[in-house]
Amino acid sequence: MAPYKWQASEDIFRLFHSIGHASLLYDIQDSHSGNMAMRWKNAQGEEMIVITATGSQKGDLEPNHLCYLSPGETDFGYYKASSETDIHVNILSLPGAQASMHAHVKELIMATLDDQPAPKTPLPFVPVDPLAFYHLGPEIPVDWFAVPSGSPEMAKTIPARLADHPLTIIYGHGAMTRGRTLKETFFNLCLANNAGYIVRLIERQIRSTRAKRQALKTPEKQEKNLVPEAPLPVGQSPELEELRSKIKAAPESHFHFRPTPYNTDIENRCDFPEEDEILKEFRKTGNRLFESRLSPFHTGSMSVRGVDYLLYAPQASMPYEVGGPLLKLPLAPNPGDDTELLLHKKIYAESDFQALIHAYVPEAEAHAHFIYPGEETPIEKIIPVDAEGSFMYLVIPVLPPKFDEARLVSLLHDYRVVVVRGGGVWAAGGLSLSEALHHPSSVREICLYRLAALERGLDLRKMEPEKAKKW
Repeated sequence: MAPYKWQASEDIFRLFHSIGHASLLYDIQDSHSGNMAMRWKNAQGEEMIVITATGSQKGDLEPNHLCYLSPGETDFGYYKASSETDIHVNILSLPGAQASMHAHVKELIMATLDDQPAPKTPLPFVPVDPLAFYHLGPEIPVDWFAVPSGSPEMAKTIPARLADHPLTIIYGHGAMTRGRTLKETFFNLCLANNAGYIVRLIERQIRSTRAKRQALKTPEKQEKNLVPEAPLPVGQSPELEELRSKIKAAPESHFHFRPTPYNTDIENRCDFPEEDEILKEFRKTGNRLFESRLSPFHTGSMSVRGVDYLLYAPQASMPYEVGGPLLKLPLAPNPGDDTELLLHKKIYAESDFQALIHAYVPEAEAHAHFIYPGEETPIEKIIPVDAEGSFMYLVIPVLPPKFDEARLVSLLHDYRVVVVRGGGVWAAGGLSLSEALHHPSSVREICLYRLAALERGLDLRKMEPEKAKKW
């Protein structure tokens, strides 16, 4: 076909560049992996597909790394478009699909590996966190391909999967997703990677706890001439599968609330553009939530209280280049408020806090499922075993998925931070977002140290301060 004389769009380039850079920061791409595509109309009203060039560095895109193609003629040889262009074109032909993205979601891929012989028929991936469970579904398809990059089989199978699911997994290679906007596709991929990370953390906890439990029981069993508990087979975690089964059977019992669907209508909304200082604070905090992995992209929420209003970020985790919606809303409850917003308003109504952050810290979500050896139920508190954590917090309360909201407010008064199993981390600031941010950041480190101690075979009970055990 004759070469198409296209004119690049600066806005489109900035969008691709910002998402590409964010995906590198979030470590769901390597220097050259993945690809992005979207439908776009130029100034003449002509529809085309914009897609990244093959081999381009998604974290450092240049304008000539974007290819503008006719939807009906994808001559990627001329345009140097991705070798997976045909797959993207087929995805973008699905109803409502305006954007598509492929990324090497490493944590999810590691969580779905197996040692079965090829050809494989992998089971679907079942998330155990509320974000992936509700946004991506209780079962995410996993397909094995003999040629897992740009093959005709993929061009047929992946769009068929995405007709019924927002995201699908390519065994050993990554994931592909569709969305109404490019930001929504990135949101899906970040949730998927986060879900894989949480499952892997829980698996590590289970193995460490099982090994510790076995070590504790072995001497007694040897005295009684009993056979010790068998080691856990590689790649199998019955406790995890039991948790997955329970969640699938009754998700409302295992998650605090159903997250609000991703809202593309407010992606670029800002209700207080003239407030330079508070805008800077929101953007700085949102960027830290994202870059420090305190909450996946465009998840969680944060707010600052005014006299009769609150400034509210409903998609709090936002890298600088991408941003997110910033709203000015009445402080009084409204009939259209979602569960998360109503909880912000309730906490303000019953406290003198000036700032709140709700973040989905993956380490806290995983560790909230921890069960001490010899006990039957998950923990009700997280006790720091590191120096700084112990200095800042005697304990960090852990609430079950369903609780009296007055209890949350009371605990925030006493501790300033609360972990909800199946519901994220709530943190309060007496004066600012910066003060509130310190808490989820500290919680993540505290959980990492505890998880590391478990993996090394250490006894957490012996490491925890005595005064914290009397809480």
